[in-house]
Amino acid sequence: MFGINGNFLKFGSSYLFASVNAKAKEYAKVNPDKKIISLGIGDVTLPIAPAIVDAMVNASKEMGQAETFRGYGPYQGYDFLLKAIAENDYRSRGVDISEDEIFVSDGAKSDCSNILDLFSIDNKIAVQDPVYPVYVDSNVIDGRAGRQRPDGSYNKTIYMPCVEENNFLPKFPERQPDIIYLNFPNNPTGAMADYNTLKTWVDYALSIDAIILYDGAYEAFISEDKPKSIFEIPGAKKCAIEFRSFSKTAGFTGIRCAYTVIPNELRASGTQLNKLWYRRQATKFNGVSYVVQRAAEAVYSEQGKKQVKDNINYYMENAAIIKKGLEGIGLKAFGGVNAPYIWVKTPNDFGSWEFFDYLMRKTQIVVTPGEGFGPAGRGYIRLTAFNTRENTLEAVERFKRIK
Repeated sequence: MFGINGNFLKFGSSYLFASVNAKAKEYAKVNPDKKIISLGIGDVTLPIAPAIVDAMVNASKEMGQAETFRGYGPYQGYDFLLKAIAENDYRSRGVDISEDEIFVSDGAKSDCSNILDLFSIDNKIAVQDPVYPVYVDSNVIDGRAGRQRPDGSYNKTIYMPCVEENNFLPKFPERQPDIIYLNFPNNPTGAMADYNTLKTWVDYALSIDAIILYDGAYEAFISEDKPKSIFEIPGAKKCAIEFRSFSKTAGFTGIRCAYTVIPNELRASGTQLNKLWYRRQATKFNGVSYVVQRAAEAVYSEQGKKQVKDNINYYMENAAIIKKGLEGIGLKAFGGVNAPYIWVKTPNDFGSWEFFDYLMRKTQIVVTPGEGFGPAGRGYIRLTAFNTRENTLEAVERFKRIK
């Protein structure tokens, strides 16, 4: 009889956002007359920018003509998109990233998980706590995270608490890791690291021969003078891999496009990781469609940049409205400046899931429980700014019902 990957049995529950979605659906089923406003799952609501839609339409028409039809594309991505990424996201900021160091994919979530194919099962991982749950979950599936404890943490995983007292920034762990996950702007807390903070992490990784997996999916939302890439830090090309996404930047959550940067200088045990990742992608991935890559290219056009920026500003205005509204009723709120998330401390010693249920019953607002992002998230909830302005304003008014 065939066997299964027993690591899946180590999960204590379903994926965080699936649980949130299931609870919201169940409430809606029992209360069909109630209007639910979701500030939980971070999905976008604004339509794709016109310049991007035009590019997709034109590319689709090309696929219908024999002269311009395309089949399988390059494993790393089409040259036109690689050049646009290298020029606009890196060289324009003084960072020397070449096209052959960029790999286009169907999502940063996929890449953050799939990158583990390159690493030994014996590697010790360190994660910010709280943080995006995919990092830990993908290591659970691989067998690297260990056994789950009663608090939801895993015994082989190194947790770096990010709490209010340290501005939700991680400190060097007591146990030495091999793989360090850093996520800035941070999901869920909205915290952002400055140049000096990132430099200390690059220096630390170099000193212990560790690798940084840097998730910069929300870099487009940075409003302060902070690094948009780990590669702005000297030495990072020898110790870091960076993940970027068009999902929130340009509303591609349903279109699916992202990219990963693996510098040619980055090596492990004398082996160039860039070449390993190319080999992995060529084996397991057939690339992102031509139509979608033309859409991503349009993000960097003159019109595309303006239209995408307008959408980002809209969401960040939502974030400011939420944060100001919650602080106005006495709740402690963080984030919302460099990220479209607001991290809120629950009142009256409410647990995260307890407050989730309370808000659902009293206000019909869906949030994300903080402890779903790690043990240090207990006693917090995360709210997203990715809803409409009308729903955002209504949600703030509903919060005023809280006693």
